Amino acid sequence: MTGATKNPVEQKDVTKDKESNEKLAEAKKPEKSNKDDKKDQGMSEEDKKLEEDINMLVQRLQESDASLYQPSLESLRSVIRASTTSMTSVPKPLKFMRPHYAIMKEVYEKLQQPNTKALCAELISVLAMCSDEPNDTIIYRMKGTDEPIGDWGHEYVRHLTMGIADEWKKCGEAGDKSNARRNDLLKLVHDIVKHDMRHNAEVEACDLLIEIERLDLLKDYVEEPDHGRVCMYLLSCAPLTPDPDNTNLIRTSMEIYIKFGKHFEAVRAAVMLNDTEAITTIFRNTEDKLLRYQMAILLGRHQIFLDFEAMDFLDSEEGSKLNEFNHNCRLHEYFHALARELDIMEPKTPEQVYKSHLEHTRPFGQPANTDTTRMAMANSIVNGMVNCGYGIDKMMAEVEEANKWFHKSKDYGLLTAAASQGLVWRWDVDTGLTQCDRFLYVDSDFVKAGTYLAIGIISSGIQDPCDPAGALLIDHVHSDRPIMRIGSILGLGLAYANSKRETVMKNEEGGIVFELKKILADTKPSATLEVKGLTGLALGMILVATADNTVAMELLQFLMERSEAELQDTNMRFIALGIALIFLGTQEKSDVFVESLKSLPTPFGQMVSTLVDVCSYAGTGNVLKIQNLLHMCSEHYETVDDKKKKKEDAKNAKKEPTKPDLSSQQAVAVLGIGLIAMGEDIGSQMALRMFGHLIRYGEPVIRRAVPLALSLLSVSNPQLNILETLSKFSHDSDPDTAHNAIFAMGLVGAGTNNARLVAMLRQLASYHHKDQVSLMLVRIAQGMTHLGKGTMTLSPFHSDRQLLCPSALAALFTICFTFLDANNTVLNNKQHYLLYTLVLAIQPRMLVTLIEDDQRPGSLKQISVSVRVGQAVDVVAQAGKPKTITGFQTHTTPVLLSYGERAELATEEYISLTPYLEGLVILKKNPEYEAAKPTDKKK
Repeated sequence: MTGATKNPVEQKDVTKDKESNEKLAEAKKPEKSNKDDKKDQGMSEEDKKLEEDINMLVQRLQESDASLYQPSLESLRSVIRASTTSMTSVPKPLKFMRPHYAIMKEVYEKLQQPNTKALCAELISVLAMCSDEPNDTIIYRMKGTDEPIGDWGHEYVRHLTMGIADEWKKCGEAGDKSNARRNDLLKLVHDIVKHDMRHNAEVEACDLLIEIERLDLLKDYVEEPDHGRVCMYLLSCAPLTPDPDNTNLIRTSMEIYIKFGKHFEAVRAAVMLNDTEAITTIFRNTEDKLLRYQMAILLGRHQIFLDFEAMDFLDSEEGSKLNEFNHNCRLHEYFHALARELDIMEPKTPEQVYKSHLEHTRPFGQPANTDTTRMAMANSIVNGMVNCGYGIDKMMAEVEEANKWFHKSKDYGLLTAAASQGLVWRWDVDTGLTQCDRFLYVDSDFVKAGTYLAIGIISSGIQDPCDPAGALLIDHVHSDRPIMRIGSILGLGLAYANSKRETVMKNEEGGIVFELKKILADTKPSATLEVKGLTGLALGMILVATADNTVAMELLQFLMERSEAELQDTNMRFIALGIALIFLGTQEKSDVFVESLKSLPTPFGQMVSTLVDVCSYAGTGNVLKIQNLLHMCSEHYETVDDKKKKKEDAKNAKKEPTKPDLSSQQAVAVLGIGLIAMGEDIGSQMALRMFGHLIRYGEPVIRRAVPLALSLLSVSNPQLNILETLSKFSHDSDPDTAHNAIFAMGLVGAGTNNARLVAMLRQLASYHHKDQVSLMLVRIAQGMTHLGKGTMTLSPFHSDRQLLCPSALAALFTICFTFLDANNTVLNNKQHYLLYTLVLAIQPRMLVTLIEDDQRPGSLKQISVSVRVGQAVDVVAQAGKPKTITGFQTHTTPVLLSYGERAELATEEYISLTPYLEGLVILKKNPEYEAAKPTDKKK
């Protein structure tokens, strides 16, 4: 009985629990309504009224009375347009209309009158900004009214801009049916660009047109006050965009500059495109004589040499003057004026550069013997480098002293020593050739050959109307003595690098290119592989960046006719380098040759194909190419030593096909990463990180190439992190890595007199005092650091680092490529004359101001003005007129400009004809300038 009945206390507890649960459920219901009440309480009376009005207007649109539709839609439009909002919140009318988005779409479908339907579509387009279907913004905009696009605010325009690119791509995927759709989109694009250009949103307009590949529309909407910002943005985007979009950006900016009469800036853009015809056209349309002079100076700095006297729209006097400026005929005079201003004309000896008395003493050994042939050769090069361009030194002033100096070397060392006089008299053709003439009648063929090379060095970057270099050297390229051929062929390559004049390029008897091509088919005993290799290199320098298919095909044919054994000769690499230089920076124009070269025997074919490919994209920052090169570097190939170790194990094992040794291709790929990334700052920083991984995990051949690639990223710009890395590898146990790192230190510090680098090199001289090869490279690096006593640079960039000089880049890449196989070239006691290829990159880093001479109209004279020199500031796409330099100091011209510095005029007394104050700058007196009147001092 007791077990069957429930305990009354227990029953009471159950009923209690039931009652409490019911109360809890009831308590939850009012809590929800409380939240709604709080929400209502949080809204102001004005917001409640707005929400009720919007709900009422939407309700009217759902009714059957058609006469209410138009007024209701107009009321909604007025309410939305009248709303104001902050950057972080949605406008309240849109917020209250968001729940009615689907209803508005249904309303649109049932509307019949075109005007009412278009107005409804307009409202849906605006409302779509807050919906989950952002493409509706564009879809309904095109169905809406033609009212100005900016009436709905900037945020609406931005949403349309974001959606158009996606819609445009979808139209492209749709095929032929997309034409009508794209035409509709294009009308919208016109409206957006027009609005952006009128409301200081030029960057957004440019980005939209770049995205849909219709930059040609930009010219119609750019106005004069905005064109400078637009063009600056386009040019800064060019290195970051793939081919062919990058050239489209540059060409568009050139056309905009021409439209507004900015001919100098237009010529800069044409130079970026390497378009000689466009340059000539701009000259034809320029009426200002002084501006033509400034443009000719820019072309001369870029080493594009034109024959202005042959142009029909110029009179003979002006053509002669333009040739004088374009051909750099007076460059040495302006440089000497700078040297006298800085009081550094006094010549220096190599010992004054080395300061070996400051090197650490060696307690357990005698001082290194500096009279070896290697040291004598290094001293010759250093003497030329430190006194480069000054026309005076202490070693070769007298013939007897020079002969003693030369004959400390022997054979090829004599050639290198004699050629060093070309550096001393650099740019001064008249005096330099007179000095060289003293050594053209000596008995030694090596001295004669070195003098021929010196003539080429002196004439490099200078185009004399009499062509003395061609007249003196062309007769010896077919000599019966190989050494004479070597000096004259390389001399011609240096003298006419990047020359686009008809007398050089013509493919008929007497043309320099024609004479050099004949050597390739020459069967004389003197036509050695070394001679033919240098011929290929010389042709590459003369035709650099021209994409000349005829000459490139002849060089390719020459390689294809060689046997596999002949292709293993180091000199064949220079034929391949010649092809690569012809296509330097020409991008897809080299594709046929890249594929054709793969047919050559492995591994030479793969290496040469990669070489041409990386040169084609030099300075472009092309990310896809860098990715491919990194993929090449990730492979592992067995070297000769590895194969010997595994030979015994393989005797008993089955024969397996082994991969060919493509390590030479990997070395070129590493150099290629530096070559491609150097044209763009972000890419350069990324490449530095990549090189860190390659150094740690790469094969030995990759580690040897990394220091050279690092130097390409920072030529004449001794950054601390790069110097520390190179210093570490200059002590490497692998001698090849150490040699490359030492030379790379010289390239990085060239012409800077950097105190930290000077101390590092002095310490290296003590460290390597027993190794003559390393010590020789340390001395050469010291000479490069003191290049021109610290007044010169090897950097291929100029004109505010926006122009990349192809011949300077060719020089830097040539010497780095040579060091990939240094033991068989530069360091083999024969081909150290290849170091002189660097002369193409040597330029004074000066600012000299010129003004028209009143006494001799049409002539220019030097003038000293005040300029502010400071660190350059990136002002691309910044609003207003931002400051272009920071941390400036005021100097009087002529002045030296360091890496990353920019100059501007300190007063408004003169107007510059170029916005970039570098090199030779022509000034005009400002007609609106009024000198400040001196105020009377209070007594």
